[in-house]
Amino acid sequence: MTEPSLQLEKRTTMYPKELRNLLSKEELEARLAEEGLHRTTLSFYRYAHIEQPGLFRNQIYTRWSQLGVLGRIYVAKEGINGQISLPTEKLDDFRNALEEIPFLQNLRLNIAIEAEAKSFLKLKIKVRQKIVADGLDDDSFDVTRRGSHLDAQAVNHLMEKDETIVVDMRNYYESEVGHFEGAITPDMSTFREGLPMVEDLLEDQKDKDIIMYCTGGIRCEKASAYYLHKGFEKVHMIDGGIIEYTRQCEQQGLENKFKGKNFVFDERLGERISSEVISNCHQCGKPTDRQIDCANIQCHLLFIQCEECAEKMENCCSTKCRNFKNLSRSAQAVQLPNIRFNGKERKAWKKELGLLT
Repeated sequence: MTEPSLQLEKRTTMYPKELRNLLSKEELEARLAEEGLHRTTLSFYRYAHIEQPGLFRNQIYTRWSQLGVLGRIYVAKEGINGQISLPTEKLDDFRNALEEIPFLQNLRLNIAIEAEAKSFLKLKIKVRQKIVADGLDDDSFDVTRRGSHLDAQAVNHLMEKDETIVVDMRNYYESEVGHFEGAITPDMSTFREGLPMVEDLLEDQKDKDIIMYCTGGIRCEKASAYYLHKGFEKVHMIDGGIIEYTRQCEQQGLENKFKGKNFVFDERLGERISSEVISNCHQCGKPTDRQIDCANIQCHLLFIQCEECAEKMENCCSTKCRNFKNLSRSAQAVQLPNIRFNGKERKAWKKELGLLT
């Protein structure tokens, strides 16, 4: 009898064009511009047991491609995590397609704040070990014993208590441009790195009310179970993350305690939540929350840069990167073995600029 993994390998090689988009970025941008359709951007996740994630991946790729879905989706034995856009006119069809899959029935879709903004150019569905890289041994604790979910009204009420601790479970570049009032914003580069960092920061406050939040809620699902396992007593999470909290505040006329922009992992890089700009240009210090990747592809640092510095520095994070970018390829090849860019030395670079103590 053929093993399921071998069957999957045959399926993957039988339909390569159907399962992977081979167009260039320029071709994808042109196709999206010509489409002329209003699109809705949304995210979703669900922890569930998927026996053959590779086979499931191929099935949804084929089905969802037919609906014009673009975006990034991770599938693992523990569930699914997706950020996508699709033609607004196909939204009901997509919901119906989800209902055809038993474990995705009644799935909440977190509609983006700037739902019609350009977000994704193609559909990518990847099979991973986990739907969020957390570095945890799930067999060592009860992952189903999670913190309490708070709606927007409950969040605001609990945040008004003096001893409540609010923790941003996102990466530094997410919290840098937007976060909740008074939140602890650890300088973490990855969720995996941040879990023990937050645990150490709050080691002597395990009896306090702790509200955790992230973009859509998925990171806090696992983190809350981990911290309960570690002895924290009153762990809460914002149900649906920043996106759902903002939606509820708008619908119910509540004060939105999130300030700045909500970072998103797509072409937009961020969506405006409030009018406040809480961050500054990393080069001149002018208030701005414009985030870009350094134009030197050997650096590719994600940093904050105002329009004036972008013009002066040619969208680079440093003079070194600007000069290197303008070299010929042969000259770059000679220098590359002996030079390190800020993308690999972020903390040292920010410390040099006085952005870190």
